[in-house]
Amino acid sequence: MGQREPVLILGGSGQAGAGAAALLRRWHPTLPLTIAGRDPERARRLADELGHATAATVDLRRRDLGLPATTACSAVVAALWDDRLHGLRYARERGVPYLSISSGLVDIAPEIVAGAQRAEAAPILVASHFCAGAVVLAALHAAREFDRIDTVRIGAVLDEQDTGGPAGAADLERWSTATTAGLVRRDGVFTWVDGPDAEAEVRRADGTGLPGRSIAVLDVPSLALATDAPDVRFDFAVGESTGRRLGGPASFEAGVEIEGTDRAGTPTRTLRRLTHPSGQRPVTATGVALGVERLVGLRGAAVAPGLHTPEALLDPAYAVERLAESGAVFTDVAVG
Repeated sequence: MGQREPVLILGGSGQAGAGAAALLRRWHPTLPLTIAGRDPERARRLADELGHATAATVDLRRRDLGLPATTACSAVVAALWDDRLHGLRYARERGVPYLSISSGLVDIAPEIVAGAQRAEAAPILVASHFCAGAVVLAALHAAREFDRIDTVRIGAVLDEQDTGGPAGAADLERWSTATTAGLVRRDGVFTWVDGPDAEAEVRRADGTGLPGRSIAVLDVPSLALATDAPDVRFDFAVGESTGRRLGGPASFEAGVEIEGTDRAGTPTRTLRRLTHPSGQRPVTATGVALGVERLVGLRGAAVAPGLHTPEALLDPAYAVERLAESGAVFTDVAVG
């Protein structure tokens, strides 16, 4: 690996950041990491556990992040809300890739403008999808058996005890404050829905339902444009997961329903469930780690400067393989 500079993970001691760091260490034992956070002791403990890692204290209110001028990195990962975009500025001034997961569909405009203004500077991976793009990649893997796709519908359950720590809870609150409407693609048109049109029943892995609603999430345009499906919807419910209903820890569960035609032109409908007995953290961490691995050149060709989304850079089959390694389970469900 030579003298590769470390990957700087902002929020590296939080749930998503620490989980991604652990996976990167497992996949690439000598990849240097910098675990950056507000709590120096917590960051130091994690860095010591990982090995080939250092700890740093950052201040997101400062343009230089409060880091010494001599600090070097190969990429910047914002595993928390980069509200002033100082992490993005820091990456672009150094010409290194940047990955974010907390902007959501309602907050990505500044990142898009930054990418357009200096498209030549470095890659920006906008991965503020549900679970950092892991569900989109799983859905695209399921879609490979289709010749034409008419409908993609995702139904995801987030256990109320598994919102991702303080940062994750703050993200959910911020997004819900920005809009209560959901974004769908209906008959080829991206449409905002609210009120009764946004309501939906989301099925848990055990078949029971939870009241949910369509949400404004990047997964909708990503799936719509990747599959050319004229009808795409992402429904979301917060409540008791199947894991807790059965007396265990909070589980992660998402159903991917696809309708269209197969290679022989026969109408086909499939339902595949992605579940994880340990909740959303390992799923999100896998999405982040896959993005980092690709951005810093550890898998695949060099990533060109400009804006990217997970499905534009990552192989769905490889993503599913890594998700399964993390403990995720994929189940095909019979549909009528």
